[in-house]
Amino acid sequence: MALRRMTLRDFVIVRTLDIDLSDGFSVLTGETGAGKSILIDALQLALGSRADPGAVREGAQRLDVSAEFDADPALAPWLEEGGFDGAAGETENLLLRRTVDTQGRSRGWINGAPATAAQLRELGDRLLDIHGQHAWQSLTRPDSVRHLLDAYAGARQDKLEGPWQAWRQAIAALESARQAQDTLQRERERLQWQIGELAKLAPAEDEWDELSSSHARISNAQSLIEAAEGARQALEDDEQGALSALHRAVGLLQASEHIEPEFKALAEVLASSVAQASDAAHSLSSYLRHADTDPQRLAELDARMGQWMSLARRYRRTPAELPALLAGWQDELKALDAAADLATLERTEQAAREAYMKEARALSRTRQAAAPKLADAITQAMQGLGMKGGRFEVSLAPLPQPGRAGLEDVGFLVAGHAGSTPRPIGKVASGGELSRIALAIAVTTSRLGQARTLIFDEVDSGVGGAVAETVGRLMQQLGRDRQVLAVTHLPQVAACADHHLYVAKRDTAPEAGTRKPRGEPRTESSVNILQGDARDQEIARMLGGERVSATTLAHAREMLGRKPTEPARAA
Repeated sequence: MALRRMTLRDFVIVRTLDIDLSDGFSVLTGETGAGKSILIDALQLALGSRADPGAVREGAQRLDVSAEFDADPALAPWLEEGGFDGAAGETENLLLRRTVDTQGRSRGWINGAPATAAQLRELGDRLLDIHGQHAWQSLTRPDSVRHLLDAYAGARQDKLEGPWQAWRQAIAALESARQAQDTLQRERERLQWQIGELAKLAPAEDEWDELSSSHARISNAQSLIEAAEGARQALEDDEQGALSALHRAVGLLQASEHIEPEFKALAEVLASSVAQASDAAHSLSSYLRHADTDPQRLAELDARMGQWMSLARRYRRTPAELPALLAGWQDELKALDAAADLATLERTEQAAREAYMKEARALSRTRQAAAPKLADAITQAMQGLGMKGGRFEVSLAPLPQPGRAGLEDVGFLVAGHAGSTPRPIGKVASGGELSRIALAIAVTTSRLGQARTLIFDEVDSGVGGAVAETVGRLMQQLGRDRQVLAVTHLPQVAACADHHLYVAKRDTAPEAGTRKPRGEPRTESSVNILQGDARDQEIARMLGGERVSATTLAHAREMLGRKPTEPARAA
């Protein structure tokens, strides 16, 4: 899962750069201002850091950076969930790419599929760890200290978040109910009275529509009876009725159909009409036998509908809305009863507290077991970094009240030399000591992470001499089972590397269309792999400055493990 290749286009002062990286320990060196950290910045951008349009090279429209890693089967589920290629081992490599234009618009890809910056960051956290030159600053921040201990211990603080939120919500509900008891009681009484009024009516769903329909029918019963009787007479009158006329017409056609065949079909049509008219007359007679004005039923309907109308006017609703209004009030009353049930709320709060405390105590036990181990490991690393006799401790001080992050405050204490009492790290350590402690922590914790690529960006600032050589050996040791890339200005560190990359800057003529005045040069960076004599020269430059002497060159070769007169070999 190592970083294999980086490609930069129009990034800051880099026009174009393709660089292949190897396993083991690699260093990046170069003059001040050459852009050694630009590669780290480009890598962080490819892994989802904030897009900055100022990083686009002057004169270009957009920057383009990509980072190619070895594929890791352990990432297959994550890739599959995100819909990216490589989920089932389709590809041998994992390619992350990011572009940013001069307007700040950013686009990202994972194996050619569009990806968000958040997805790039999440994947980047699994691929590599970056330790910056200001890593010591985080040692004074409580949250960073706590996360570092939890990472070392393999503790999952996120398991505490759910119980913590549930407990806080239970506390809020209980306090709200206690403070609102009087208000809740008044509201409950109001709802109970209103529900009682509507409950007497007991409005059923769709009842209003049925009442309206029945009332309209009974109130118009006399006119309906008269209409039915008139229609029946029009059909069945002996002389003027429609049925008599139809019968005569059928008889006339049937009498002549032997002369005119077409009359037969017409007679059949009229015979069908006679049958339908007879059915209608029969139905009308049946309706008239059962029809009644029913004044008693009409009075009952008037009274019932009056009750509906009265309550609808009182509560400013339409009559058809009364059943839903009653159901809504009943639901509100249930909610108020639950909110006013202090005993139940207290039991809920207690159960939520116990669930939180169970997780919090488990987290505390994990921290207590890991704290002395982390302290011993960092103390041991400090001994070789110029802090002989120094001691590192991890303090776990109980909090006055349980918190989101647990039951204790995590702090780092340090004693710079033997016999001194450990005190908070930000109060007793100098800038150089802080850098060395941060390096000791980085070396100690990086062995435990899942990332196979470790990047150290000038974490060796503030150290030198024998301490610098120890730093180089530590990184070389890490490079035996991880890929390590370090930006350094120390020749002792660079001499321990398996691979040496040199960042150089040069001035070029300005491009057409840029804002540079005619003839004013443009600065650009490039990266070269140093081997043999070229590496000797760079180590010598780091030792003695720009003017390389025979003495510094001999010292460089000695640091690289060759005799001063021995010719250089390819690395």
